[in-house]
Amino acid sequence: MRCATLALFLLFLTPGVLRAEPNAADKAAFQEIIGAQISAFRADDGAKAFGFASPALQTKFGSPGVFMDMVKSGYAPVYRPRSVEFRAVIDHTRGPEQQVFVIGPDGRGYLAHYMFERQPDGSWRISGCYLERAQDESV
Repeated sequence: MRCATLALFLLFLTPGVLRAEPNAADKAAFQEIIGAQISAFRADDGAKAFGFASPALQTKFGSPGVFMDMVKSGYAPVYRPRSVEFRAVIDHTRGPEQQVFVIGPDGRGYLAHYMFERQPDGSWRISGCYLERAQDESV
């Protein structure tokens, strides 16, 4: 009995166990947020694009202008994508990740890994993104 209680206690201490996997509404929100941010990038609306970033990212970059400069120089495939296709949502201990296949302005395929963080009000914000050169080239 003592071992079962200890095992149950340890199970609840394991990171991510108490978090629920993203549901259909969360997944729809991720796609809406990413789509709106890409639209803001296309319109060069730095303030709007910056608004989708988590408070930690906003603090890191400090201003919409600095954020946009970083996106323009290092994230051209999401700044000016030729096409966008939403793929899998993966739940990590650090939070959900929405994978997005994009064809960049260079005509090459990339997998953008968008990390999300739930805010105290229940909304989602982008907490990070990294690009990976994709093996496949089709949308």
